[in-house]
Amino acid sequence: MSDLDNVKKLREETGISLMECKKACEEAGGDIEVAKEILRKRGQVMAAKKSERITGEGRVASYIHQNGKIGVLLDVRCESDFVAKSEDFQNLLKEICLQIAAMNPMFVKADDIPADVLEKEKLIFIEQAKNSGKPNDIIEKMVQGKVDNYKKEVSLMLQPWIKDDSKTIDEMVKECIAKTGENITIARFTRYSL
Repeated sequence: MSDLDNVKKLREETGISLMECKKACEEAGGDIEVAKEILRKRGQVMAAKKSERITGEGRVASYIHQNGKIGVLLDVRCESDFVAKSEDFQNLLKEICLQIAAMNPMFVKADDIPADVLEKEKLIFIEQAKNSGKPNDIIEKMVQGKVDNYKKEVSLMLQPWIKDDSKTIDEMVKECIAKTGENITIARFTRYSL
């Protein structure tokens, strides 16, 4: 495959600009998988730089599961109405709605979990670990591991994406930030179920 073909293929698969794809292909020596990883890392850096920018536009999306027993309302923000109307942004909304319907997160980010809720869970994990008969240093590690897993379960941004568990929702949002060039934040959501 020629260098131009690699760049075109990378562009089709990632949706990132031709210039960025060309740079990544050159840096990766023509290896598309390595180039994808380079773009993914650059996207994380780009997202971090844009994270302070104000997100005054956006959309409210809704999803009703086919059985009619689960519904989701989602508020996602971006910087401009142009991006809010873009296909990449709309696809992101759709995927996040599906994630919320399927995985039932309780909070957007781990920082949103109230301290008293975390403390209550930690006490439960401590009691469970004490019954294991293991030494205290091992119990502490077990409890911390369970607390970390609890955060991943209940925090939307930390959850593995249901369609590709190699990336989290946070990484998926950062990829969209890299594609659109704007900061994107998930403001809030509500999940209804019968």
